[in-house]
Amino acid sequence: MAESVSSAIIKDPDAPPPVSAPTTAPRLSIPFGIRLPAAITTSCVIGGYLGLTHGSQMAGFRFRAENSHRLPTTSTGWYLYHKSKNYHMAFGGIKEAFKMGGKLGFWAAGFFVVEEAVDEVRGGRRDFLSTVVAGLGVTGGFSAWNRFPLITAARSAKVGLITGLAFGLVQDAVSLAKGRRLAYVDFILRRNRSREALES
Repeated sequence: MAESVSSAIIKDPDAPPPVSAPTTAPRLSIPFGIRLPAAITTSCVIGGYLGLTHGSQMAGFRFRAENSHRLPTTSTGWYLYHKSKNYHMAFGGIKEAFKMGGKLGFWAAGFFVVEEAVDEVRGGRRDFLSTVVAGLGVTGGFSAWNRFPLITAARSAKVGLITGLAFGLVQDAVSLAKGRRLAYVDFILRRNRSREALES
């Protein structure tokens, strides 16, 4: 009898939505065990490409500077000169590719690990706040590791804040598009509905 009465109760369409449970679904619908290796791999590839181009260019400039006082005078000499230059450029590019790829992969891993850790500390709530904390934390660690002066560290923190906020909001937009609920969105909706109710 009680069940039939309770089922007959009509819900108020203007009632505020209930408090949402923690958004425990994986970010971007990708489990952390897959997202972390994918992020590290992508970062290493991007860093390797940047290191390869920058390292080979700098190695070429260095070779030209070191041999500017003894330029060849014959065609055979020029052939050996360019061959040796290409070797130094390739070696310098590969060396810098591994160096830059490793660095970028390391800091990318730190970003995603911190983001996931903050999510867990907050009880499984996954939104842009955790991403902002991760961005600020990683840029702070990067500044401390490189011993940046205060002004440079502040600029790095600003970049981390903007990047974390943008990436976090993009992830939240994807979650909303997939029909998931976010705590701060429900909070804003409840405030708007309460204000409309008071005005009416």
